[in-house]
Amino acid sequence: MVEVLADPALYHFTGGEPPTFAGLRRRFEAQVAGGPPDGSERWHTWIVRVAARDRAIGFVQATVTDRGRRADIAWVIDVPWQGRGYATEAAGALVAWLLEAGTEDITAHVRADHAASARVARGAGLVATDVFEEGERVWRLGSGPGPGPDGQGIEG
Repeated sequence: MVEVLADPALYHFTGGEPPTFAGLRRRFEAQVAGGPPDGSERWHTWIVRVAARDRAIGFVQATVTDRGRRADIAWVIDVPWQGRGYATEAAGALVAWLLEAGTEDITAHVRADHAASARVARGAGLVATDVFEEGERVWRLGSGPGPGPDGQGIEG
């Protein structure tokens, strides 16, 4: 994953810089713990892989709160693999997994000027809201008929 996250272009919209091996190891060790000791959050992270090449190309993650009722999701795909639908497919699968687990409120935070991530959010069934938090637009799982992670309607 150090190689996947090494391109400085990945951090144009989110800030930060590529992690070192040691830094990434610490991050993954914390994530494997599953959440803070007080149980207020559960952390879920999946590595996105291209099966045909047995290659990691990114990750999706969810921070789940409120006893599983709420989740905020995020995704990162390595620059050479962007624009091929991998982020949309992975984010859609994550939304489907969360819904099956009983999560009722799913959000993502996307910078208003990040058109590609807005397309991913939309493709995963999220709808742009008028709410901004720390410069990012909040996208929320749509209620009523609309595109869901499988392209079918979601009833809210």
